[in-house]
Amino acid sequence: MIGALFLGICAGIVTGLVPGVHVNMVSALLLSSSAWLLQVTDALTISVFIISMAVIHTFLDTIPSIYLGAPDAENILAALPGHKMLLEGRGYEAVKLTIIGSFGGLIIVIFLTPVLLVTMGWMQALLEPWIGWILAVLVMWMIIREKNKIAALFLFLFSGALGIFVLQTDMSQPLFPLLSGLFGVSGLISSLNENVTIPTQKIEDSPILVRPILKTTIVSSIIGAFAGFFPGLGPAQAAAVGSQFVKGNFLVLVGGLGTANMVTSLATLYTLDKARNGAIVAVREMTGTIGLHDLLVFLAVALTAGCAGVLLTMFFARRFAQLMEKVNYRKMCMSVIAFIVILVIIMCGWKGLIVLFASTCVGMLAPLINVGRSHAMGCLLVPVIGWFLL
Repeated sequence: MIGALFLGICAGIVTGLVPGVHVNMVSALLLSSSAWLLQVTDALTISVFIISMAVIHTFLDTIPSIYLGAPDAENILAALPGHKMLLEGRGYEAVKLTIIGSFGGLIIVIFLTPVLLVTMGWMQALLEPWIGWILAVLVMWMIIREKNKIAALFLFLFSGALGIFVLQTDMSQPLFPLLSGLFGVSGLISSLNENVTIPTQKIEDSPILVRPILKTTIVSSIIGAFAGFFPGLGPAQAAAVGSQFVKGNFLVLVGGLGTANMVTSLATLYTLDKARNGAIVAVREMTGTIGLHDLLVFLAVALTAGCAGVLLTMFFARRFAQLMEKVNYRKMCMSVIAFIVILVIIMCGWKGLIVLFASTCVGMLAPLINVGRSHAMGCLLVPVIGWFLL
């Protein structure tokens, strides 16, 4: 089992650092090979591998998001403030903030697990009928706070329509071209047009204000826990909701949401026998109904992987910061865009290429109409609100 934990950590490094290679993809491959795997090992060992990989991924996936502008579905909103800090020479600090959120969220949710096991069932029954309305009110509040309200509403609804269309296609990975265009390629193209250069990155440890970061970590843990057992809600949607409750430390929020959501999914599997993400679906298919012993093992694995995630993310963040000083930023942007295009073609074919082009155009609308690109989160929020209300 220790070997499975170590191999899962190694796999999480790959899925976290390589854009387009996701935990769900690896989990699906393992599930398709389960007949062979179960002849050489047991379901619990495979599950330990998957969980350690998934937890490490929630720590490391902010590095390509911040340094390369290539986010995945869980941390798309981290790409915006994170890349801005990179252009200020503070990319390492941006990653460190996400690590604080991730590890804090992990610890808080593990401590809250006994409470979740007792309350999860009745909370879902009580709140699920109102989730759609709650999200709709929060979206309206988010738009009202914008100076250009009409433009913000237009971008939200337009991206929402695009999201509904894309999610109805038969592509295997529809979110990859959609989110890469809205929050990745569009930002990289804007940087190319503005002839942005990357300043020397500061990697010395800067002072951390404990009180506001602790508040943000607690908020992210609570919201991430809710998203972990409500169907249709994930870290990306939770980030859009959570942004309405915190004024600063947004990167702490995003980091905490992803890890808290992942750990809460384990409690959801035990309590409700429901799988809320691809990794947990694979675990459920491998093990069936899990017992209390299995849950305790999984939580211990998550905590161990989280400790490793802190060290690994700090290590790679420093290496990336040093590397950024040596590369030509323009060539790097073009290389990342080309890499995303190639991945989209491989994973989604020509339909994915059309979605990538369309979503990139929509993402580039935000600076043109002078509203935040975060309103393009309508691509996920509109379908979720519609799913709850219709």
